[in-house]
Amino acid sequence: MTLAGIRQTWFGNIKGDALAGIVVALALIPEAIAFSIIAGVDPAVGLYASFAICVVIAFAGGRPGMISAATGAMALLMVTLVREHGLQYLLAATVLTGILQIIAGYIKLGSLMRFVSKSVVTGFVNALAILIFMAQLPELTGVAWPTYAMVAAGLAIIYLLPRVTRAIPSPLVAIVVLTALSIFMGLEVRTVGDMGQLPATLPMFLIPDIPLNLDTLMIILPYSVTLMMVGLLESLMTATIVDDLTDTPSDKNRECKGQGLSNIVAGFFGGMAGCAMIGQSVINVKSGGRGRLSTLLAGVFLLFMILVLGPWVAQIPMPALVAVMIMVAIGTFNWGSIKSLVQHPKSSSFVMLATVVVTVATHDLAKGVFTGVLLSGIFFAQKVARVVAVRSTLSEDGTTREYVVLGQIFFASADAFVGAFDFKEALDHVRIDVSRAHFWDVSAIAALDKAILKFRREGAEVEVTGLNEASATMVDRFGTHDKPGALERLLAH
Repeated sequence: MTLAGIRQTWFGNIKGDALAGIVVALALIPEAIAFSIIAGVDPAVGLYASFAICVVIAFAGGRPGMISAATGAMALLMVTLVREHGLQYLLAATVLTGILQIIAGYIKLGSLMRFVSKSVVTGFVNALAILIFMAQLPELTGVAWPTYAMVAAGLAIIYLLPRVTRAIPSPLVAIVVLTALSIFMGLEVRTVGDMGQLPATLPMFLIPDIPLNLDTLMIILPYSVTLMMVGLLESLMTATIVDDLTDTPSDKNRECKGQGLSNIVAGFFGGMAGCAMIGQSVINVKSGGRGRLSTLLAGVFLLFMILVLGPWVAQIPMPALVAVMIMVAIGTFNWGSIKSLVQHPKSSSFVMLATVVVTVATHDLAKGVFTGVLLSGIFFAQKVARVVAVRSTLSEDGTTREYVVLGQIFFASADAFVGAFDFKEALDHVRIDVSRAHFWDVSAIAALDKAILKFRREGAEVEVTGLNEASATMVDRFGTHDKPGALERLLAH
């Protein structure tokens, strides 16, 4: 990267990045504590992880302005490991997760994001918005009226203040004002301090206290592989969304490596594995954060707040943070996709809805995305298979028929290709022109073999013309119609 590029990504938006970093840090604290509780570990584990991951990913990540930290999706995958083997094995699994993610970056696994359709991304975004909103419901059930009043006041500040001034992010103002009101008026509302004890010391470097043997590897490897996959999937999807929000590109393979390095550091400093957070990333972007400085300062401010301003941070009312997260949910949801349900092709709408339903039902972003990608592939294969056409003309003497094949021949269209030929017609010669077709896989080559051998079985000579170079290579490698005993094998079937 050039010096000008470094200056732009780090210092091109100092004020906006600094203010956004404060907002993100405030929102990270209760979430990191909550995710630690989910995983069954001390709150310090999630807080230290969020600090370490934020700081490292600011330098090593492939997407400026994106926030990575401890997440709920990753925490859910750790519960069994922590319960059965303890914290030290979790720290080792976190380090191994990072190593696997770095390997994924070097084999360019991030490039696979181009196979994720727009419908899947939209479904992912909408599902995440719903999950973010649902995550706030426990804070809004069975509580007194001051909680609802503070949430309403917070939303009012967040949405109305930008009409007056944008000098300071409205979520930050909402948090400060509502905290001051809560302390001054002595309101009985849940606070950050009620979530768990904030740590009072700096994170320290440590090597997980576990036996370094094959048995240990067999214990942590399955968890690390799952954490690696879910972490990269959520990070790459989040990077794609932030790309769209900021109209800037990102390096997905570098992001894989950055996530890996940040998890290795987190593991050696007593933190749990994490990944990109779409909610916090949206908060960052909406608050004016664009560069790497916002991510770095989010981590630095997080540590500063819990160590230096801990007593004050503990008094931040949860309704203020709930208001911020509701703003995130509203801003994250793609409202135009509702109208698009009747405008877009039914297959695209179905993929989007299926991604939303599976994600919300399972609370697992990976399952939702895998479902969407699988359905997209199936619908695409069906669509391409339908455009295969075979036309034919008979010679004047009635002894030769020429078939002209158009389209893509692969596993989904192979049967339609074979079914287009009339093998019972009495012919001396058959010419199959495939100059406007392409044979993609072994199923396609097997279909060509079957067509040729069936014509030969009826006594016709077959000539195939127009094979492009790639198709001809496939035929030479996998075709059997010119191999000894090919016709006998067909008859045996």
